[in-house]
Amino acid sequence: MSSILINALLSSCHDPDTLFNTLCWPTDSWPDTERVEALTTFIDGIGKLPQSDTSDDGDKVAFSIAKRDTFLRKVESIIWTQCLPLLLKVSNGDGACRGKRVPDGRAEITIAVCRLLSVCINTLCDTAVSGRVARAVLPSFQLPDGETEEELPGQGEGRLGIDVAIEAMSVILPVLSSNEELTTSILSSALSCIKTLPDALVSKITVRLIFTLLNCYSEDGIASKLRFILEDLCNWHKSDSPNTDSPVVTERALLCLTTLSDYLFSPAKLQQHTLSQSLSYTRPDPRRSLQFWRILQDGLTHKDNVSRKRALYLLKRCVALSEDEAVEFPSSSVSSEDNDEIIFRWAPDRCKLLREFWEDYALVMETLEENQIHVVRPVLNRIHTLIQTAANDSQGVSLFHPSWLLGVYQRMFHSENKSVMREGVDHLLELQVLRRPAFALAFSQFILGPFMDVMSESSLFHRTAGQSVGECPELGVKLQVFMVTFFSSLPQENRGPVLLQLVQRLGSQHWCAVPILFLSRALSHLPPCPLLGPDGLQALREVLRCTMITHQVLLRGAAQCFLLNSALSLTDVTLVTLDDVFSLLVHFRADESLRRGTPLWNQLCDWLADSEGSFRPCVRESADGTSTSPERETVRGYVQHQMELFLRVPASTDQTDSVPDPGEAELLAKAILLCVDIEGRTQRSGGEQTTGVSGGMDSLLRPLLDTLSRLHTNVYLPLRKTDKSLQLLLRLLQLTPARHTSAAVLQLTPARHTPAAVEKEQEDSVTVSMETLVLGVVEPIQEFILRRLSGELQELCDVERAELYLSVLKEAVLMYSVLEWNHSKVQEAYFPRLLRYVLRTLEADQIPSVAGQVSRAVAMASLAMTCEVAALGVFNLQSETTILLVHLSSYFYSPAPPPAPPLSLVNFNQTLLKPPTAAQSTDVSEQGPLLKDWGRMAAHFIRDQWTCLGYGRRVGPPGPLELPRASGSLQAAIEALSLLPSGLVLPVLDFMASMLPQVALSEEALCVEAVTVSWKLVLGLSSNPHDFWPTLQGFVTMAFHHSLLELTEEQAPGLTVTLQQIAVELMELSQAKTGVFNVLIQHCCHTWLPSDPGSEGQSQSDAMFSSALLHLDILAEACVYGPVFRRDQRLIQEVQVYVERLGEECAANTAVPSDNRDDQFPRVCVVAFLSRLQPSNQLHERLMEELVLCLLKKDEAISKSKQRYYSNSLQHRVKNRVWQTLLMLLPKLRGFVGTVLGRVFEAGFVSNQASVKYLIEWKMVLILVQYPEHIDRLWACFSVDQEKTKTSVCTFLSVLVHLNIIMPQLKEKAVQWRKALDVILQWCFSHNFSVRLYALLALKRVWGLEGARAEAEGGADGLGGLATVVKACLHQAEAMQSTGNASKNWTRIQDHFFFGVFHPVRDYSVETIFYTFPSLSEVFEDEWIPPWKFEKLVDFSQSASLPLRNPVPDLSQIQPGDWIQQDKGDQDGEERWAEVQKKMTPWRLGIQEQEPELGLVPQQRAARLGKLHSALLVVASLIDKPTNLGGLCRTCEIFGASALVLDSLRHVSDKHFQALSVSSELWLPLLEVKPVELADFLQLKKREGYCIVGVEQTANSQSLKDYKFPEKTLLLLGNEREGIPANLLQLLDVCVEIPQQGVIRSLNVHVSAALLVWEYTRQYLPTTGVKSD
Repeated sequence: MSSILINALLSSCHDPDTLFNTLCWPTDSWPDTERVEALTTFIDGIGKLPQSDTSDDGDKVAFSIAKRDTFLRKVESIIWTQCLPLLLKVSNGDGACRGKRVPDGRAEITIAVCRLLSVCINTLCDTAVSGRVARAVLPSFQLPDGETEEELPGQGEGRLGIDVAIEAMSVILPVLSSNEELTTSILSSALSCIKTLPDALVSKITVRLIFTLLNCYSEDGIASKLRFILEDLCNWHKSDSPNTDSPVVTERALLCLTTLSDYLFSPAKLQQHTLSQSLSYTRPDPRRSLQFWRILQDGLTHKDNVSRKRALYLLKRCVALSEDEAVEFPSSSVSSEDNDEIIFRWAPDRCKLLREFWEDYALVMETLEENQIHVVRPVLNRIHTLIQTAANDSQGVSLFHPSWLLGVYQRMFHSENKSVMREGVDHLLELQVLRRPAFALAFSQFILGPFMDVMSESSLFHRTAGQSVGECPELGVKLQVFMVTFFSSLPQENRGPVLLQLVQRLGSQHWCAVPILFLSRALSHLPPCPLLGPDGLQALREVLRCTMITHQVLLRGAAQCFLLNSALSLTDVTLVTLDDVFSLLVHFRADESLRRGTPLWNQLCDWLADSEGSFRPCVRESADGTSTSPERETVRGYVQHQMELFLRVPASTDQTDSVPDPGEAELLAKAILLCVDIEGRTQRSGGEQTTGVSGGMDSLLRPLLDTLSRLHTNVYLPLRKTDKSLQLLLRLLQLTPARHTSAAVLQLTPARHTPAAVEKEQEDSVTVSMETLVLGVVEPIQEFILRRLSGELQELCDVERAELYLSVLKEAVLMYSVLEWNHSKVQEAYFPRLLRYVLRTLEADQIPSVAGQVSRAVAMASLAMTCEVAALGVFNLQSETTILLVHLSSYFYSPAPPPAPPLSLVNFNQTLLKPPTAAQSTDVSEQGPLLKDWGRMAAHFIRDQWTCLGYGRRVGPPGPLELPRASGSLQAAIEALSLLPSGLVLPVLDFMASMLPQVALSEEALCVEAVTVSWKLVLGLSSNPHDFWPTLQGFVTMAFHHSLLELTEEQAPGLTVTLQQIAVELMELSQAKTGVFNVLIQHCCHTWLPSDPGSEGQSQSDAMFSSALLHLDILAEACVYGPVFRRDQRLIQEVQVYVERLGEECAANTAVPSDNRDDQFPRVCVVAFLSRLQPSNQLHERLMEELVLCLLKKDEAISKSKQRYYSNSLQHRVKNRVWQTLLMLLPKLRGFVGTVLGRVFEAGFVSNQASVKYLIEWKMVLILVQYPEHIDRLWACFSVDQEKTKTSVCTFLSVLVHLNIIMPQLKEKAVQWRKALDVILQWCFSHNFSVRLYALLALKRVWGLEGARAEAEGGADGLGGLATVVKACLHQAEAMQSTGNASKNWTRIQDHFFFGVFHPVRDYSVETIFYTFPSLSEVFEDEWIPPWKFEKLVDFSQSASLPLRNPVPDLSQIQPGDWIQQDKGDQDGEERWAEVQKKMTPWRLGIQEQEPELGLVPQQRAARLGKLHSALLVVASLIDKPTNLGGLCRTCEIFGASALVLDSLRHVSDKHFQALSVSSELWLPLLEVKPVELADFLQLKKREGYCIVGVEQTANSQSLKDYKFPEKTLLLLGNEREGIPANLLQLLDVCVEIPQQGVIRSLNVHVSAALLVWEYTRQYLPTTGVKSD
């Protein structure tokens, strides 16, 4: 048509040049799209005119040669003066497509100009011109270094934008196929852009450039370019450049490979045809590239779901091609060395097996895209099939590489659903195929990588259903078995390297406490084998030093124990030196794991003894510089050499050096003690006497003792040597449990030193030897330290040195305080001399110099240490030291100088005067160390003052201070809290505890301020566990002092309200921080009822106990305490219980003291408190009565609450705890029972959970047994209106089931029995089945008591005919055995524990109430309190009325069960898996050429009715369900889509289609496009200007609510199961996703399409004429 128009135009216009110039535009203007298209049509038409020598006037217009040459020159000028400049303007945004939205305008003008450029190039037919144009565009693909396309939208002057350059180059490429060099350069640039450009442009480059380039070549050119592309992509993926983002590389490589899949995986027939044409050029086979398979496997586990889909698509194409070719792959000519690197194989003779394997594999990988466990679990048996197929393939070389299985597990590990992740981990841990060495080795790197990553997830270690608290989690058990199996299956030569990498992995990332604990436990169970060398011990050091530093103490200690066990059993002693070993051991802390005397310590000693002589010798340097190496390395030889090196210090060491690092002393002290213990254990095992221990220790310590003995006399001894020797001595004393330290702490009372105790202490011969040896040098040590402390320490570094001296002095004084001669000398000579110097220094005027301020700091620290020692009772009360300390208050309370008030406290909160830096330097580098050390020294100076003040208040003059001094002291203490770091406030809190009671009534506001400030400080420390717990303990002791607890609201209203509010806040804090409330309740219970009242009188004890009545809310809260913790908090607690139950098997339980932070501790503590109350004591009795009323009030409040009350909810738990406490208190209530009985019966009418109901019924039975006079009140409960009782009457019928226990206590037994019979019979005919069942059971039990006797005595008439009714009812009950479900319930209720084994009186114990009953009532396990927790408390008081344990084990041996529970059918696993639906894509579909045409009949019909169509084209060729297609057809017709594309028009005749379409197909154009033709169809529509929109969730998809549809939109819908195939995804211009809030994440395809069609219609509603319904 265009040629006709051109002929007509030229015929009427005799000057084509004028027309040509008219259609062109000035270079500085912006043409409309129509002008560009007109010029394009003009040039195209003229270019097709025939050429002639002359032009005649015939009908046909022709060009002369001259005119054509002129025309061609103008066409070429159009390229350079019109096309390229305009494209550059579009790139730079000049004019921004005036009058239109920029994105749409740019796209339209770009397409128009590129079409003009294409026509010009084709018209010229000059490869030179096209080459120059290509070279002009090519620089636009080369971004400057460090720049991105986003940063350079216009690419700078002379460079086109990337998107414009892509369109321009795509029209140039078809004429460049002959220029090999240029096309290769363009291809290289395109591949470079794929690696660097944003994701949105990568797909465009692939489709527009690479596709176009390949389509221009013959087969040999295609093969060459494909080989170039494949090698480039594989090399890119293989590169290990640090700048390479591996996931991005995989993602883009997969995009390119999927785009080229039709070229790379051409069908077998086409390949054969190709080979016949040219044998020299064959397309590359990506299957032969190992890196291709690496890309594919990385893609299968990629985080992006589109990349995973592409990888799976490529895998399917590879399998399909292999099956079509039916040839062996790889060929048998491949060498055996290369066989190990082959991941994919195919054997025609095993085609069926291979096809089934890969079908199952694809099914599993596709299903794992879902996150719902109920979808994933049914295909897990297919994983078994895959594994068995791979494992059983034993014919020659394995056809299935194990790496394919790893991809399955990695996908499960990366699942968003933790249940799917857990299934994957469990499945791998139970993988039996890993018992084969080949599989174990193939899996090793996966175990070290993805498996270790997923094992860091703590939630995997939650206990499973059926496991009790304290058991090892199921995953922990499986992990242990797995590790043993895995390492045992590895080839011997690979075990060591794999183990080393695993340990290094533990130290290379952060691990939570629980995963690393169970990984360490698994390693500790590996069979002993020499696997670890020096690198392994170094890796273990990193784990101990870095990984576990922030973990909970007990769990960290347990992990250390397991790791040390692992080291002992797995270290190759022939490769490591003792230096390596002890460098590791120094990181095992004595207060967490490696404590002397524990089984772990003894195990270490035995290991060292057994390995002695096998260690690799160390190279030793002697004093003269020569190096030697012993022939046989022994522990003693190593220790002696280390001692020599430790004490080898140059004589010229500067005296101002800082204190040496204590790490060396720690290592050597541990080595010494291990050496001595090794020799002692060796002697004992050989039957020798241990007398040699003393001599052995003497020889080891002799160099140290010689140095220490010369401390006082040798003034030239290097300071560094004295420091190191004292550090070593201090660490030895701390690691060796001193015999007399415990006695000193207990104030050296004579009663403590029984002969048995002394004998027990002397059993440790090492401790005895240590004390004996140190005793010989203790005097020079003390003399030296006292001399140094008395004025010789004057440098900043000496402050830390003073701390060392004071620590050694304190240990020495405590150790030898029982030796009279030393003790006398210490308290009469040494300390008085020190104290006099200290007081002189402190009372002297301050000198603002470093020496003067350091002297004051050292003096105050010495004074504080003396007070700490004196507080332990070391000094006699009449000693000079004690006398000096008693008068210490005179210093702090000394009067102020005259200008100040007479009672001002000038010596409180003294501060040091900071000296000026050298030459008043302002250099921060010079001031830094001074500022750092000065701040610490000043803080400790204030802290030490309060230590002294606290001791002074305890031992000073008796009686309170004068009021002004007391209030001033308290005010100073408040000020100190703001001055001191949070970790140093304990002495201040201790002092405040003694001051608050004195001023509580007179200075209430000040007390409120003190308590409030202290509480805020505690709250501020809640995230610092190291300081929080000691500070909390000190605060509770201070704020809840017994004197403050005794205050009433009338006496101190402000203070009592403050304390009550703090108690409430403390309980709230305990909901998030376990153990907080434990501190308060333990303190209060001990305050109100001390376990050892001592010398306190009865009146004082009663006064303290009476304060409990004022704080009843604390006791009541403790009775029902039990916070609901987060799942991660609960996990930590349960694992701690597991560690504790290991007992001595785990040395951490011995090394780490119990912190009493169990969330059940408050209830255990309060139960122990209540167990000690005596009903004979009026105060005790009153407390119990008020507590019972308070608990009943809590129960009634929950019953009346409208909050949902479900099983194991917080409300259920609180009610259960209330009735447990009430039941426990019952024997102590006596006459008060009658007062509360009515409320107990009222509680029976409330709808309660089963566990609460049993406790109420049990309490009723016990009350009637102990107080039978209240039996009539039970009968009254049956007379209540039935509307009120409903099913709650079952509670009272349950009581009658136990009438046999109540009857012996009743008077007029026959009368009461008859009443019971009458009451029960009326409920046997209830309309409610449960009530009838309870009544029949009660009737059976009650009739069995007296029925036979009553009949024998009076006959049937004597019972008034009642016997006949009773027997009929009982016969009805027994007849239920043939009535199905009723029979089961009748059997269950009779077998239920409450009506069977349970005996209300015999089984009354703490164990039954708090442990057995909850376990039998389906209460969660964290509510069960085992008896051993009560036994741990020395305060718990057992009695005959309330024993701790149940005397008969019958109840604890039965299984929980409830007769009302429904049957839980078990679904057969095989049936469940049988319903798995295969999701296999038809891989082999022929490519058919078919030109789609729109049917015109439906359009004509619609036009007659005035219907308008939009430009929306809906493509549903991938949908195969007629119902979905019918509904979609109806939707498209209603909203005016231009056409609906189907894979086959035969769907229209399907009855399911017609049922949903309701004749809409008559009014909507339908188009048939086969799925294999979709790629070409979409490309065609792209060229027509359509925007291809896909409904798919991808990383770059846009939300439907934000997306603006172009008018010409093609909507591509995916398959119901598989979505849009990977080869079509890159053809999409945009992916749109529907916002969702649900869980299942997928809509029906028809519903999804309807939402998008409507949104398109809504956006264009005004212009399309669609009317709203």
